[in-house]
Parts: sequence; structure tokens; C-alpha cells
Amino acid sequence: MTIRFSTAAAFLALATSPAFAQTAWDMPTPYGDSVFHTQNIMTFADDVRDATDGSVDITVHSAGSLFAHGQIKDSVRRGLAPMGEILMSQLVNENPIFGADSIPFLAASYDDASALWDASREDVAGALAEQGLTLLFSVPWPGQSLYLREAVTDPAQLQGMSFRAYNSATERMAQLLDMVPTQVEAGDIPTAFSTGRISGMITSPSTGVSSQAWDYTSHYIDTQAWLPKNMVFVNSAALAALSEDEQAAIMAAAEAAEARGWDMSAAETAEKIAGLEEGGMTVMQPSDALSAKLAEVGEVMLDEWLAQAGDAGAAMIARYQGE
Repeated sequence: MTIRFSTAAAFLALATSPAFAQTAWDMPTPYGDSVFHTQNIMTFADDVRDATDGSVDITVHSAGSLFAHGQIKDSVRRGLAPMGEILMSQLVNENPIFGADSIPFLAASYDDASALWDASREDVAGALAEQGLTLLFSVPWPGQSLYLREAVTDPAQLQGMSFRAYNSATERMAQLLDMVPTQVEAGDIPTAFSTGRISGMITSPSTGVSSQAWDYTSHYIDTQAWLPKNMVFVNSAALAALSEDEQAAIMAAAEAAEARGWDMSAAETAEKIAGLEEGGMTVMQPSDALSAKLAEVGEVMLDEWLAQAGDAGAAMIARYQGE
């Protein structure tokens, strides 16, 4: 009996030693499995699992199935989930720094969006750190463009339109265009159109295809106004509780996920615009009058953002513009 007890005790000690311990993490994300952001995160989780020989096992809970989009950041901050993903601009009311990538026409291409991210990453990471969160990586959506039920060439045609807003930037843009902003999450878009809550929106071609926008809109106006980013972050205390090798594996997988995600986003743009055309939508470029009006709105919103962001925002824009 003594021998058997000693053997069992030795096995138990080995099973609970660091070499055999497993950290199981649940990761809430707001978008469905077919969205490239989610696919990229699933690959990230696989990379972490492989690099740690399974000692860190991340389970991705997509489509808001664990926490709703608006709850994810606080859930990670409070330790209810160790890591998560959100649309960065959701946090602009906490700190204007989070909204720099949603200023229309400030960065309207992948090259410009990358330069803006280089100029803003440190500020974003610092703002998260103040809340006990560590930034892992960020990936942009394809450029935001208009989805409407008719061809719009004159900005006056937008006046009074009920328009989907998904953050404060889209709400403000709608106001400046004399539209009526209505908050609608991505998963509720088809219902919002069918019930008449909204009759227009600005979003990526990815969201347009995933929500089958051709069922409720007819025209895609390719404004590519801005490339908003999702960001993935981890509870800093949860990260610090891992071994140094595990932490290094997560950071390496995050770096790879960011590079891969930007490539996926760029490839997604052409593919999904083609998908909108295949669905029966008319893809058109903005008229001169509409482009001029949208540029005017962008200038107003940049000035307003700078007034809110203060010296930190001014320094960020100066870095971005190479001043």
C-alpha cells in the first residue's frame, strides 16, 4: 500500500508541475466564423497552442456568443475572460485616441492606414495599459463605403435618410450629412433594413457580403472612406501569470497574426466587392459632388477630433503626416 501511495503521489506531483499544467483561456469575439478577422484569430489560437505544446489553449467564442461586443473589453478588464477582440473605435468615448482610424479620409488606403497605425500604436497600447490590458495586435477592415437603395450623386439625396451607425464617428458623419443615425450591430443589419429602421449604411465590403446586402440595398458607392481596425488584447495580469516562454509565444503569434491579418484584409477588398457585384449590386464611384461633400465632412471631423484629443492627438497626426 505504501508503494502504491508513493507512486500515485509522484504521478500527481508530475501532473500538476509547470511542465504538465495547461492554461485554458476563453476568448470572446464579436464576429462570425466566416469573417476573416475571426479566421485570423483562430489561426492565432492554433499558433499559440502549437508554440506552447498545448500548455496555453485558447478557445475562440465568435459572434458575441460569450459576451456581446459592447461587453468584451470590460469583461477582459475585470478578468471574466482573459482576452478578447473589439472594434477599436468603440472606445472613443473613453479616449479619443481610439478613434483616430475612423476619421473619414484621414487614411483612405492600406498604406496610409499602416502609417497611421505606426503613429498611433504606442498611444493605444498606453491607454489600454492604464486599464490593466495589454495590446496584442490590430487588423483593419477593408475601406468603408456606402450602401444605398438608389444611386446617390447629389449629397442632398442623403438628407433625412435613416442611417446605420456603429460608433460615434459614423454617428457624427451621419449628422454632418443631415442623415438620422441609428445604432445597429453587424448581426442585426438585415433586420434593421427589412423593418425600416435604416435605409442606408457605410461599412466594409466584408460586412456587405456576410450580411447579403443585395437583399436590401442596390448600390455600393466605393468611397473607401477609412479603414477602421479591430484590436485584440489580453488581461495584463493573466498574461503575467504565464511562464516567460508562454508569454513570448503569445507575443510572437500576435506579431504574425497582425502581419497575416493585414494581408487578409487587403485580399478581402477585391474579393468582396466582386461578391457584391455577383449578388446583383451596382458598384459605382462617388460623384464629384459627393466626394467633395465627404471630404468636407472629413475635415470637420478631423478638427473636432483634434480638439478632443489635445496634445497627444496633435502629436500623433504630426507623426503620421511626417511633420
